[in-house]
Amino acid sequence: MVTRRSLLAALAAIPQMLRADEFIDLDWVDLLPKNDTPIPQAFRGLIDHDQPPLSSQQPDSSGVRSDWNGQIVRLPGFVVPIDQSSAGVTAFILVPYAGACVHVPPPPANQLVFVTTETPYKSKGLYEAVNVIGMFGISSMRTYIADVGYALSADKIEPFRV
Repeated sequence: MVTRRSLLAALAAIPQMLRADEFIDLDWVDLLPKNDTPIPQAFRGLIDHDQPPLSSQQPDSSGVRSDWNGQIVRLPGFVVPIDQSSAGVTAFILVPYAGACVHVPPPPANQLVFVTTETPYKSKGLYEAVNVIGMFGISSMRTYIADVGYALSADKIEPFRV
């Protein structure tokens, strides 16, 4: 027998189930070609800012993956602003670890995602972890910071949570 309480609990769970199916959860290793290795720890060290630009120290990319082209995904990372105003950030590079591209050399292009958003995001700084949800795709581009292998049109940017 179905009780009123169990029916209400089941109905309340429907939005949660729908949200879980709205996007694919990705991690940075998912963006690497199969059998490729994650970024070596040596590239995550602090650098001397009196040296040539960090972009000159970016390692070559071993390629990108097209598995999630055109899919809605959620990817965690850190914001490196490209276009910002007092309203917030509208274009940025999503990076896998804090300080990438700013205080340490950029990771390979297949570990960088160029994010655009119509709604400016009020970033709390380079060390704020975020989740970005939106349409994902391959997009080879060069910025003044680094070469980038992917793009994401953000529908939602929120503080990081699992």
